[in-house]
Amino acid sequence: MSYVDGFVLAVPKENIEAYKEMARKAGEVWMEHGATAYVEAIGDDVPYGELTSFPRAVQAKDGEIVVFAWVVYPSRAKRDEVMGKVMADPRLEGSMKDAPFDGKRMIFGGFVPFIEL
Repeated sequence: MSYVDGFVLAVPKENIEAYKEMARKAGEVWMEHGATAYVEAIGDDVPYGELTSFPRAVQAKDGEIVVFAWVVYPSRAKRDEVMGKVMADPRLEGSMKDAPFDGKRMIFGGFVPFIEL
């Protein structure tokens, strides 16, 4: 069974092109090091909920777009291997320091699928 890392973050609208460029580079690095899928999606139908929602989860402000992303690996062990290589890859060095979004509001985690169709 595969393993999935998921991410949700808020990107200021004026930074969305810079974010896309960063994501393309990151995706290439992840795939090169062994991820089987890398997806970045811009929120299109993500209403601000009364109690919970994607925008609330990342404390999205006016003028920010919610991004939902995930990376798929063959296994948790492969994910750990890939993540080590990605974090050491010089092409991504400093990318979070100059990120076009507030990394403190990013939500991320690893997940074990229980259904794969």
